[in-house]
Amino acid sequence: MKLAIFGLTVSSSWGNGHATLWRGLLNALARDSHRCIFFERNVPWYESTRDLCSPENFDLVLYPSWEEIRERAAAEIVDADAAIVTSYCPDAPAAAELVFESKAVRVFYDLDAPVTLARIDADLPVEWVGEGGYSGYDLVLSYSGGPSLEELRTRLGARRVAPLYGSVDFNVHHPVEPMTTPAGTRRVDLSYLGTWAADRQAALEELLIKPARQSAERVFLIGGSMYPANFPWISNIYFIPHVAPADHNAFYCSSDLTLNITRQPMLERGFCPSGRLFEAAACEAPVLSDEWPGIEEFFEPGREILVARNSDEALDAIAFDRGELKRVGKAASERARECHTADIRAREMVAAIEAAASEGTVISSPGATAAVGISGESA
Repeated sequence: MKLAIFGLTVSSSWGNGHATLWRGLLNALARDSHRCIFFERNVPWYESTRDLCSPENFDLVLYPSWEEIRERAAAEIVDADAAIVTSYCPDAPAAAELVFESKAVRVFYDLDAPVTLARIDADLPVEWVGEGGYSGYDLVLSYSGGPSLEELRTRLGARRVAPLYGSVDFNVHHPVEPMTTPAGTRRVDLSYLGTWAADRQAALEELLIKPARQSAERVFLIGGSMYPANFPWISNIYFIPHVAPADHNAFYCSSDLTLNITRQPMLERGFCPSGRLFEAAACEAPVLSDEWPGIEEFFEPGREILVARNSDEALDAIAFDRGELKRVGKAASERARECHTADIRAREMVAAIEAAASEGTVISSPGATAAVGISGESA
């Protein structure tokens, strides 16, 4: 199968959650002998933070503007089995025009479905959603399940919807030696890896900063980009400004417990696991997570993941017996290997595309590609 993909980025993991997920999926698809070509607009903030330049298992096309790549994109779609447009793709409306004119299975992958729906709730523009919603696509894949799936049908006109959750590539993520952290030789009690986001700050305050204030003898570590100058740092919270994907394993393996915090739109609708959960699990790193609907569908609370609703519960988790924490991490790794690998997700994607193809293609409505402008990224 040949897949042509128009996405946000696969070349830079800086400030977004798309790149790492796509790398795992694309490598898994290649292992199953599928050919993929990924179109990414070459924007300055990703060009300056690029951590994947020449992928071995798929074609990456970096382009300066849609006008300069349109002819190449049209040529690649001609013999593609499926053409995929994603949320936050900066040229989603233009790419959709090509996709709707093609004979390929027309797919939209909303990696940010709760954000899409939350913006519609607030009557805000969503640039990757046209006037016809998702009705022009043969298949809509959604990173989140649960109620989001029905809302994509009823509110955006999606005709066929399937969840395609996050995943992990065990060829990339696995236990390694700990990294040397800014804390020096001191073992980290609780770490957090994630781009700063305003809607995660309250949970970060409750589950990491407040526990750090209450336990000065313990060591805390945050890794990620975009943290503001007025962030409430204290002496036992250490910081790494950006952790490249190649260093994620060592980051997770450097602490006894690592924290997961869910962005507000994902928290409200649930069934939207962060890719960090799966990465940490593959590294056998025990995870402490905030509570969100559907978490038990991915990892069993108390056995494969720990859950905290407030700082007291976070402090209890940090104080867990280290042997018990290791057992939680090991159980999470086994669950991830059984249910959440990139190979499993790639096959789910192919199966959904094949099922859509068997039902025939859709004639798009005239207004299906009209854009309605928004900017931003999710992680």
